[in-house]
Amino acid sequence: MNIRPPFEVVRADQMPHDARNQMAHIFADGFSQWLDYFSNDKKVIANAFAHMFKMDQFYVAVSGQEIAAMAACTDCHTLSLQLDRKQLRKFLGLYKGVLAGIILKRAFEKPFEDPPSNTGSIEFVGTALKFRSQGAASHLIDTIMKMIPFEQYIIEEVADTNLPAMKLYHKLGFEEYKRKRLSTSAAKKSGIQYMISLRRMNNKQTT
Repeated sequence: MNIRPPFEVVRADQMPHDARNQMAHIFADGFSQWLDYFSNDKKVIANAFAHMFKMDQFYVAVSGQEIAAMAACTDCHTLSLQLDRKQLRKFLGLYKGVLAGIILKRAFEKPFEDPPSNTGSIEFVGTALKFRSQGAASHLIDTIMKMIPFEQYIIEEVADTNLPAMKLYHKLGFEEYKRKRLSTSAAKKSGIQYMISLRRMNNKQTT
């Protein structure tokens, strides 16, 4: 019988130690498929992007001294990430560092266009490999929504191939409200046909 470890949810900037390193490795494990052009080495990805987290926008589920899961929750106006091009060049090299600063700034620091009022944006959800399938991300998101009571919450652009994430978000009461088709070339390269956006009204009850 597998017993789930207890998870405490803490805002990342209130951790008793700097959480960036652990968060960066979770990010590298969860998002490196999108960043493999810049490096296939997850340690390089972790080092290159550890600086970017705006810690007052992130929350972490903690078990003992370890971060089990992380996610940001913004008001759709405040950014959760901020890239430093010097750090990117330091770890990715001059050419790829400059390119990452240009391309990823558009992706990671893209503001919402006409954001809905009183809405929380759940972003950059990730679970440490050691804690996957133990309910860490589910507990984290559910707790965030109780701690920060927006009228509604959105999760933007989840790959249609990310079935575990879609299952998790549906379990938490999120429903699809928009999907964007990838270009033929992008779909062929990634295997992803659509990026799906979901939302949840605050009166939804999780099961």
